[in-house]
Amino acid sequence: MQFKTAQGVDVPELGMGTHRLYGKDCKNSVLNALDIGYRHIDTAQIYKNEKEVGDAIYASPVDREDLFLTTKVWHTSLDHDDVLHSVEESLRLLRTPFIDLLLIHWPNSQYSLQQTFEAMLALRDQGKVLNIGVSNFPVGLTKEVIQDLRMPILTNQVEFHPFLGQFDLLDLTYDHDFIITAYSPLAQGQVMNDETLISIAEEYGKSPAQISLRWLIEQENVVAIPKATSREHLESNFNIYDFELSDDHFEQIDNLEKNRRIVSPTFAPKWDE
Repeated sequence: MQFKTAQGVDVPELGMGTHRLYGKDCKNSVLNALDIGYRHIDTAQIYKNEKEVGDAIYASPVDREDLFLTTKVWHTSLDHDDVLHSVEESLRLLRTPFIDLLLIHWPNSQYSLQQTFEAMLALRDQGKVLNIGVSNFPVGLTKEVIQDLRMPILTNQVEFHPFLGQFDLLDLTYDHDFIITAYSPLAQGQVMNDETLISIAEEYGKSPAQISLRWLIEQENVVAIPKATSREHLESNFNIYDFELSDDHFEQIDNLEKNRRIVSPTFAPKWDE
């Protein structure tokens, strides 16, 4: 497993997302992922699968200290006390004494970011959370968190794939020592139908999904968390360390149109254009 490092913290650059994984399917998928070699598991309170993720981690022979576990506080639970109470519940469900990374799942202007972060920092001081961050924060709001509030975020987890760029945010990571966690890195399967990605994949004997993941992790300060249910897909996503993209192929993917946002719920912030 390879890592990206920010603020002295090593984050496995390829993780497993668990959105829309439930019950036994979720537990079995996480167990398979850990057996294959994944050491970065991503969940969230709103996913309603923290118990299954925790059961899988508990049942796995992999030491808890060797895992990087992320969960997220939903955007309607950002009041100071709600953060504290909800994270205690997450810890119970995940069967763990600490969470490696706790994120604000979506921004919500109805709550004071300062108070939300104060609760997160209190949890960090107690050793219940090791690192804090955000998810789905546009560049402008990320700057506010870092520069105005001076919060030491380890990551901003955002939608990032060959059809949606995050290059302005990536530029910000270089100046402020944090990473981007790319969710929906396969554009929810849409990468499999793109002619450019298919053509590149044929040259390497890989799939368009593997090419897309390789393009992401070859970028400095980027980690990716593809979701997969079957062991076959988990293994395929993990099998991206035996090749590197040429400069020409990397540039071809860079040059794909980057305006295809898939995840934008009604409560989403105004995205940076």
